[in-house]
Amino acid sequence: MDRIAVVTGAAGGMGRAITHALLAQGMRVVGVDVDEKGLAEMAGGGFVGRVVDLFDVEAIGALFDGLGAEFGGVDALVNNVGTCFMGEFPEISARELDAQMALNFSAAFHCCQKAVPLMLGREGVKKIVNISSNGAYNFDVFDPPHYRASKAALDTLTKDLARRYAKERIAVNSVAPAMTETPLFAVLTEEVLAKAISAMPHGRAMQPSEVAAWVGFLISGAGDVCSGNVIILNQGRDVR
Repeated sequence: MDRIAVVTGAAGGMGRAITHALLAQGMRVVGVDVDEKGLAEMAGGGFVGRVVDLFDVEAIGALFDGLGAEFGGVDALVNNVGTCFMGEFPEISARELDAQMALNFSAAFHCCQKAVPLMLGREGVKKIVNISSNGAYNFDVFDPPHYRASKAALDTLTKDLARRYAKERIAVNSVAPAMTETPLFAVLTEEVLAKAISAMPHGRAMQPSEVAAWVGFLISGAGDVCSGNVIILNQGRDVR
């Protein structure tokens, strides 16, 4: 039986790296994104794209209902989709706050709601990996408060689901990277970006493939006994 993984935000830089890591494990990967062209570029070799607006709760439900009918279940979910709106407090609008929480937290929440029932009948240890951020913990960097809050909420969801479904053998973890070179760099000014990278001990941003390797580890058999953890990836920057 094929092992089925769902990766949200699959057409972005981090999403593509995660997809490649899971394909290398022999999984079939369902990539979810609004970028139809990007998904089409990734087609083949065990990958199938699904164009879904993750702001739309009904669309999320239809996605997982369809996956259940097509594949019989889901073995892994990577909640990777996310963004960072750069509004300045206290001028952040209600609309921007709602959009930040909806994409970074609520989309993952609803995907988990739909994925967990599809995992319960599957063999082995099932996996959920949520892509969080160092911004939830490191307050020395530039991240705005609504972004931090969305990622902190995601990590609380990780711990709750890990405890709630431990006996059902669903392992849930967060990976919280620091500066990683993705298209999100475009939201930063050159000055802010340079300052953030200079704070990294290795003198460089991390690469999506480096984060994806940790996601792949957690979803592999080696990650079966790891659950309820927030794994910090920051080159040792925040050790005190």
